[in-house]
Amino acid sequence: MTNYPPASAGVPALEMTGVAVGSMRDPDTLVAEEINWTVNPGDYWLVAGLHGSGKSDFLMLAGGLMAPRRGQYRFFGEEMPIFEEARLKQRLRLGLVFDGGQLFNQLTIADNIALPLRYHRNLSRAGAAAAVGELLECTELIPWAEYAPGALGRSWQKRAGLARALALKPEVLLVDNPLAGLDPRHVHWWLDFLDQLSQGHSLMEGRPVTLVVTAADFRPWKGRARQFAVLGNRGFIVLGAWAQLEAASEELVQELLTERTRTE
Repeated sequence: MTNYPPASAGVPALEMTGVAVGSMRDPDTLVAEEINWTVNPGDYWLVAGLHGSGKSDFLMLAGGLMAPRRGQYRFFGEEMPIFEEARLKQRLRLGLVFDGGQLFNQLTIADNIALPLRYHRNLSRAGAAAAVGELLECTELIPWAEYAPGALGRSWQKRAGLARALALKPEVLLVDNPLAGLDPRHVHWWLDFLDQLSQGHSLMEGRPVTLVVTAADFRPWKGRARQFAVLGNRGFIVLGAWAQLEAASEELVQELLTERTRTE
């Protein structure tokens, strides 16, 4: 059983107040301003936006890889980003799945997944083998365990990135655009697997994971995600549940609900 630092009752998992998000490619460019947003433990958020709206930048900030240009961002009550060694245990309560996986091609799929366990838990390859095996099995990656990432298609690379992010059993999981470029079989797998994580998967010892996922289309997430927001035009609109999303009058929201929406 993973032991997490105690959290005060009622403390949000993520809380942004007046946050401005910069671009990772161009620090002088703002992709969104005045974000006021709260994610409570157990939430399942879908943040949608068109191509180029800054979804990845937004998630990189939420993942603690860059600081807000303005405003305050707290993770379980602590100021983010967290880089200090003394606060590492708090930081590791959060997992991040990059669009495309962002794997190390010089390592096998199994060794990529083992990295967090070997680095943060000081485990040997053999010592991490049981946990890695369980992650490979749950993500259907066992046949490709000893392959280099470059030998696999994008859909399987994404699953390997997910498995690596789950290795330390995070309380909060951020997932960047998981459905982009996938065929229907892989799309359904992701939707079902994220549902299981949200409700309490055996990998997480039955503990529900708080989820924040980005996408370019709201429609696949109906009946899946429970809270919705939209990112675009340098703004961030909190919509609420699906009924509030459908009732929203904003043109961008309606565009993300139509058949014309293109997958990134």
